[in-house]
Amino acid sequence: MNDFKYCTPTQYVFGRGVESQTGQLTRSMGSTRVLIVYGGGSVVRSGLLGRVKQSLDAEGIEYFDLGGINPNPTDDRVYEGIELCRANGIDGVLGVGGGSAIDTAKAIAGGALYDGDFWDFYAGKAIMTEALPIGVVLTIPAAGSEGSGNSVITKLDGLHKISLRTDTALRPRFAVMNPELTFTLPPYQTASGIADMMTHIYERYFTNTPDVEVTDRVAEGVLKAIINEAPKVMADPENYEARANIMWCGTLAHNGVCGTGRQEDWVSHFMEHELSAVYGVTHGAGLAVIVPAWLTFMVDHNPGKVAQFARRVWDVDIADDRLAAIEGINRLKDFYRSIGMPVTIKELGIENPDIDLLVKKLHENKGEVIGGYYRLTATETEQIYRLAL
Repeated sequence: MNDFKYCTPTQYVFGRGVESQTGQLTRSMGSTRVLIVYGGGSVVRSGLLGRVKQSLDAEGIEYFDLGGINPNPTDDRVYEGIELCRANGIDGVLGVGGGSAIDTAKAIAGGALYDGDFWDFYAGKAIMTEALPIGVVLTIPAAGSEGSGNSVITKLDGLHKISLRTDTALRPRFAVMNPELTFTLPPYQTASGIADMMTHIYERYFTNTPDVEVTDRVAEGVLKAIINEAPKVMADPENYEARANIMWCGTLAHNGVCGTGRQEDWVSHFMEHELSAVYGVTHGAGLAVIVPAWLTFMVDHNPGKVAQFARRVWDVDIADDRLAAIEGINRLKDFYRSIGMPVTIKELGIENPDIDLLVKKLHENKGEVIGGYYRLTATETEQIYRLAL
């Protein structure tokens, strides 16, 4: 096990009706003028935005709106939010929705305190050490952004989709989590969220760091919980207990606990970011395609952990590592199909993907050699994209 530091300062407020506490929680993080960042019309139609504002009104907190944040959020809306913050003396940012709204809120919170271009942080030209306080009201369990210091934004000029990771600056001060808010999610969005949270665990689980039994078992346990609860959620969208378990799994998958003491990978996310940047696919669905292809490549290059994954998570009873790994991948793909996820690029609706472009952009954004579990050049990442066809 590697040495590590771990800090998760987020206060999680979980349960029915907890959105009514948003005003109190916002005041407790020291904010009195906040920017509310949210996505499409669902938070308005459901009455959630109104309840959040009512809670802020009760605490005498002023607020300004930045709505209409789309999936795969873009830099133009971040610039808009930064200007709103500076023009109105805003001292806190509230993300209401899923990962796209929350990631945008985070980028705004960091950019508002920076004299330069906020994209400097994402491009690796500057290190973010401070941000406006951030609060979250979560409606989509998927990205895990409610408990992480991460944010993913796409720069429209060149379609560069980049993930920024901070230790503490972008971790929300609080996350309001009511499973009832997820009852009306469309099945495809629910399933995509499940694939996303599972991949957050894979990115940490597949490591060459030895003697990490505790976090191996934590990761495997959360994965098995997701596999157990996912069919219940898909069959009965208003099953509160199943929704609650899935929601909490999404947080545990990405708040850092599964990665303590170990080298992480993140290639599957990097490769999918290029798919969704170029073709606009749903992030979780893209991951359901990329991960099995990445695992299939690893069968012939670094099969040990893939075989362990097959045996411990999918209960594969085969002694040979290579055969066990292949069977585990097949069971993973069967699971994805069972919840309505694609497992090939063609099933994403992309008939003739420009693989040369995807590989070029991937290595422009992430370097000539990428990955922790197995070091990959453009030759290998092209092979993985082709395995996903």
